[in-house]
Amino acid sequence: MRPQGEPRRHGVEIDTKHFIHLVETTYSSIRMARGEEPLLARRPSSTNSQEQTAATEEDALLTGQRTTRDAPSRWARWREIGVFVWALFATAAVVILAVVYQHKQNEHAHNHHSASGRPSGKRNLVFMVSDGMGPASLSLTRSWRQYTDGLPYDDTLVLDGHLVGQSRTRSSNSLVTDSAAGATAFSCGMKSYNGAISVLPDFSPCGSVMEAAKKAGYTTGLVVTTRITDATPACFASHVRKREMEDMIAEQLIGNSPLGRSVDLILGGGRCHFLPNSTEGGCRADDSDVIHSAEKKGWNYISTREDFDNLGSAVKLPLLGLFAPGDIPFEIDRRHLDDEYPSLEEMAKTALQALKEATRDSDQGFFIMIEGSRVDHAGHINDPAAQVHEVLAYDRTVAAVLKFLEEDDVPGVMISTSDHETGGLSTARQLHATYPDYLWYPSVLANASHSSEYAARQFRAHLASHPELTTSTRSEDLRAWLATLVSKSLGIDDATSAELDLLIKLTKYPAASVFVFADMISRRAQIGWSTHGHSAVDVNIYASDAKLARKLRGNHENVEVGQFLRWWLDVDDEVDAVTRELREKLEIKAAGVGGEDWLGPVPVEGERLDGYGHDGLEIYDQMKMLTA
Repeated sequence: MRPQGEPRRHGVEIDTKHFIHLVETTYSSIRMARGEEPLLARRPSSTNSQEQTAATEEDALLTGQRTTRDAPSRWARWREIGVFVWALFATAAVVILAVVYQHKQNEHAHNHHSASGRPSGKRNLVFMVSDGMGPASLSLTRSWRQYTDGLPYDDTLVLDGHLVGQSRTRSSNSLVTDSAAGATAFSCGMKSYNGAISVLPDFSPCGSVMEAAKKAGYTTGLVVTTRITDATPACFASHVRKREMEDMIAEQLIGNSPLGRSVDLILGGGRCHFLPNSTEGGCRADDSDVIHSAEKKGWNYISTREDFDNLGSAVKLPLLGLFAPGDIPFEIDRRHLDDEYPSLEEMAKTALQALKEATRDSDQGFFIMIEGSRVDHAGHINDPAAQVHEVLAYDRTVAAVLKFLEEDDVPGVMISTSDHETGGLSTARQLHATYPDYLWYPSVLANASHSSEYAARQFRAHLASHPELTTSTRSEDLRAWLATLVSKSLGIDDATSAELDLLIKLTKYPAASVFVFADMISRRAQIGWSTHGHSAVDVNIYASDAKLARKLRGNHENVEVGQFLRWWLDVDDEVDAVTRELREKLEIKAAGVGGEDWLGPVPVEGERLDGYGHDGLEIYDQMKMLTA
């Protein structure tokens, strides 16, 4: 028996006395099975001499001392030794099996899994979205990393070891989804039209898994590298009929919505949509100061790297961290600005620790959505150098999440997938009719120190400070400056006259130069792209534990990913309740209280709703027109 007050130990506890008894019992059973007397059994006798002889023999066996009894034959002694050794091995096997069995029992007890396969008690969920990352992005990055780090051909990314399935991505109105419809499939578990932010094809709201989790008592968080008002994060804690309504999304994120606040922690970019148009850095269409409104509601607001570093371990929730006016720079550029912007990995670690501490004494765990947002933007621009750094940054974040889950004492699972693929990326490109060569060159991407977005920004700034360069008489000066720019930022020392001439033509619209710079890298690396938009390719699903995520094994519709999130958190009833509440309040508003309802106007038939909100594809159209 375990003494009262002594802590229970995991595993099997066997002291020396019990072990000897186990050996004796096992050996005696073997002898009895062979029709022999147990080795240590006392022999019945009616005389003192016989009893003394038996006792002497028993003592000799236990102490190792010889007796005066006639020695057994050599064969008999070896047979006894053999049987005893066999018994020891059998006993050891029994002990090992007992230890393994006890370990499995302890493991089962720790996980508290119900018959359904999910934990029956407190649990956590980390949902990760690699926006725009398709299978080719992994192939591109894996090979690039092997080249740059001198790794063997079979070295893989962290994600590669956690692949469980694939997701089909079509929306309700197109074979090619956008991020809004893709994220609505995750948040609501239902298909919708491109541009919808947790709104269904009939333009009514659908309750999100994050709103339901909050209603059920979970603590919630959003971490992104794009604007926090962008489509993917917006779908988890807001509802609008058109994704470009980012001013309204900002207000709903802080709790100015029919449901109140549904998210406890926000880290990312997009500060300009929280600032009034009368303030420097503000990009709202009105004069609302959403940050001030958030602080009045109790939000702890931070906006700088210093603020982020000073958070420490005791993070006060709710927390609103907005570190950039728009998107946080591409990782290839951010690494040079580490003193200004935290990385995705750093934000994720801080968020996970904050949510862990916030739920330490709670009956419910936490739910967080972490998005590697700018893989998508690199695909829109067709910039392979920016893309490999974005994918690696996401992979490092996945590794950090896996480590957290492994060390945490609350059961949890990480699910990772993409809303769609962007760019139609191919690790091959045929440049001339005499091709193909079976080659692509990761060294070209390794030579780039910055993104094409950075180069385009430098181009715009240079033209703004040197307006005389837009005249034809100064074109040679501009040509020389551009040659230096692409050399220092993109690692291209052999820019052709045709490429430089094309850039010079874009002095009227320098923002479009981002596509030229990206193509200069892609052509030299022999990386192909089929579009500056999205594609319909299936995307991968990853999980921290394949057993826990067995519902997602194989090929699935994206809505099944959303349904898994609801199932894991066990909030199906709460999702239904939230949906009913949203629709009831929508009907009240539509009845005439205040005019236009809180979801915004119903889209006009034929209206384009799937713009990705970066520089916009209209820039690409403008470039084609100017350079035709």
